[in-house]
Amino acid sequence: MSDHNVRRRPTIQEHAPYFERYIDLVPETDVVSALDIQAALVERWPARVAPEKEDVPYAAGKWSPRQVMGHVIDVERVFAYRALRVSRRDQTPLPGFDQDPFIEHSSYADVPFQALVDEFVSLRRANVPLFRRLDDAAWSAIGTSSDAPLSARAAAYILVGHVRYHAALFRNRYGLMLEA
Repeated sequence: MSDHNVRRRPTIQEHAPYFERYIDLVPETDVVSALDIQAALVERWPARVAPEKEDVPYAAGKWSPRQVMGHVIDVERVFAYRALRVSRRDQTPLPGFDQDPFIEHSSYADVPFQALVDEFVSLRRANVPLFRRLDDAAWSAIGTSSDAPLSARAAAYILVGHVRYHAALFRNRYGLMLEA
């Protein structure tokens, strides 16, 4: 892998405009290191979430911290898979996914926060080598996801930014001071 493409931020041609909200949260140019470091930061989250608050949404109709963490896990799986497919030059259009049925039909509300964090950290640590081994062509490869372009590079930035987005939600809505 060359540093040339790793250190280049994704352009708007590499992802749907919607994902700028996550990519903008990643000022780093070495996104692979950011992915790696973020696993260690998330690993500390359970110490800051009281067990009695794990299953309490911040408002009626909103997700609990457990469900938010489950959503973060789902996105990690989906975008790592998308990055894998795109990096392998698979031109089969990839479908979108609706986060609400994913949570509705999951058991995340019943899983302790610690177990969910452990699952996320395991997934992230398994995904980092995938991104680390991408060569320039794979890193820059663009496929189609949700009827929009997506590069492996953009997927990596989206993964980091998505976790940061939800860490901010934990701070702003749940009063939990979580780093990401």
